Formats: sequence, structure tokens, C-alpha cells
Amino acid sequence: MTIKPLPLALPGWTALARIPEAIYPAPPPPLTLLLHGWLGDETVTWVFASRLPKHHLLIAPRALYEPEPGRYGWVPRLGEFPTLTSFQPAIESLLDLLEKVKANLDHDPGPINLIGFSQGAALAHAFAVSHPHRVTAIAGLAGFVPPGLEPHLPAQPLAGKRIFLAHGTEDQTVPIEMARAGASLLQKLGASVTACEDQVGHKLGAKCFRALGEFFA
Repeated sequence: MTIKPLPLALPGWTALARIPEAIYPAPPPPLTLLLHGWLGDETVTWVFASRLPKHHLLIAPRALYEPEPGRYGWVPRLGEFPTLTSFQPAIESLLDLLEKVKANLDHDPGPINLIGFSQGAALAHAFAVSHPHRVTAIAGLAGFVPPGLEPHLPAQPLAGKRIFLAHGTEDQTVPIEMARAGASLLQKLGASVTACEDQVGHKLGAKCFRALGEFFA
């Protein structure tokens, strides 16, 4: 099966994909989206692919906005921490991506997995709360829970969803206290949360890298 990511031709999108050889079995293989962070692109999340099951269809899309030449984000400009509302265009864009995957690959995987780094993790949480029926599991890596999810607490939209959170205790970009508060909020929204902390900065440490693979095994 294909290991090296290859460009994926989808109208209106720049993306890389790892497509398993058996893409048309019944049921179809799970789809996992890899969402990069602020000022990243579709290439940077492939470091996580080696920890994911080989039968997954992996797609890493480039974010919507280009605040700096060759560098991309899921919101047009970086505020302190983007809110649920500010992620709405990106959420709608992911729905468009899923429809184009279905149409162009003739592949309807059902609920998907989301793996996001930093701002990509926040988008993953926002997408799951907005469209919980479209999501099976989430991995939020060095990320945060976007402000504005509290009104959804009574409905517990994440009930039955599995979420893996990895964070560095020395993270100066997203403080560990914010990550811990986010984990608590996700649990209140109904999610089953697995948390991993490592003594690193704004990145995924070796311990949590292994734990990511165990989560999706």
C-alpha cells in the first residue's frame, strides 16, 4: 500500500493523501484528516502518519487562508485564541472537503477521525461540537479548545466520542493550564478523554507520540 503521501486532486483544494490499496472494500477504510497549525501547510502533519493504521485513508488539506506567503491558517488572522465563531468558515470548508472526497474518490467513509496540531486541534474540536455525527475520534496535539463551546454543554454533543490530548508541560504557546482546562471542558461535553503530558515545548514528545499510536491502534 502507498506509504509516501501523494498530491490529491480535489477541486478547490491543495492536499496530500496516503491512499490504501484496498480503498473500496465494504465497509470502506476509515478516513483520517490531518489538520496543520497556524502558518503550517499540508506537509507538516505527515510526521504523525507513521503512528496511524496503514489501512486508514489519510488526507492532509492546506488551510483556507494565507496570512504570509507560503504559510497558511484556518482563520484569516491570529487573535489570541480563535473562537468557535471564527472557525465557522473552516468548519464549512471541511464539510466541502468531505463531499469532494466522496465524489472524486467514490469513497464514503462515514464518521471520520480528526488529528490536529495547535490551531488544527482547535478546529478539530470546533468541527466535532458543530457536527458530532460526522466524527468518531479526535487527537488534539499541542492544541486548545476554542472559546465559545460552553453553550453546547447541556446537549453533550461529544457523548460517545473518543479524544486523545497530548501537550507539553513547557509549552509557551498554549500553556499547559489551558490544555488541562480544555480537557475538563471536553469531558463535560460528553467526550471520553485520554490525556498525555510530556516535558517538552510546543510539540509532540516521544512519550505522547507513542501514546498517539496506541490510541488509534
